[in-house]
Amino acid sequence: MGIEQVWPLFGLRIETPRLVLRTATDDDLPGLAEAAIAGVHEPDRMPFAFPWTDAAPDDLRVSLARFHWRLRAQTGPDDWWVALAVEHDGRLIRSQDVRGVRFADLRTVDSGSWLTRGAQGRGFGTEMRAGMLQLAFDHLGAEWAESAASSWNAASLRVSEKLGYARNGVTRMRVRPGEVVDKQQLRLSRDAFVRPPWTARVTLPDAARALLLGTAP
Repeated sequence: MGIEQVWPLFGLRIETPRLVLRTATDDDLPGLAEAAIAGVHEPDRMPFAFPWTDAAPDDLRVSLARFHWRLRAQTGPDDWWVALAVEHDGRLIRSQDVRGVRFADLRTVDSGSWLTRGAQGRGFGTEMRAGMLQLAFDHLGAEWAESAASSWNAASLRVSEKLGYARNGVTRMRVRPGEVVDKQQLRLSRDAFVRPPWTARVTLPDAARALLLGTAP
């Protein structure tokens, strides 16, 4: 019996021209932690709603493991959150999350991601998001995708807008004690998705689909 038979989502895989996105396993946690510790953003600006990258290295390793284990424990039909490890040339460079809440009714996914600073500026963020959107729209039956970024985060906003997301209002969020920023909300319909000139190769085993949807989309 393989690990995919124990937890079918470990069989989920998205292949784009340069990247492989797959459900993160426990074996990936050390590499993901070290990639995050190496640096994701400038220290004077926090791009995340929760400042997890401020943690000391030992604390970050533990919190990242707890995060991944919690996602698995809480995942089931109609309410799920999948963390995808992103590889380039066999090296972990990023994490891409995709989440569906009351998915059978709302047909909407939300997403978040981070990329090591050494891999930024090479189009990986757009490529991995496009691969994730093809999973959501073409294989899970999503009708909408939502995202958000700090209003100052021009690079993240460019990725969303290149793929067809429209700005959808501004809210406020506290990113650190005493530090509040504007958060730009974004929304994308399946028909408005600006597709890349390639099609991702998506492997979604029937048991993994059933874990997320209960039935076929």
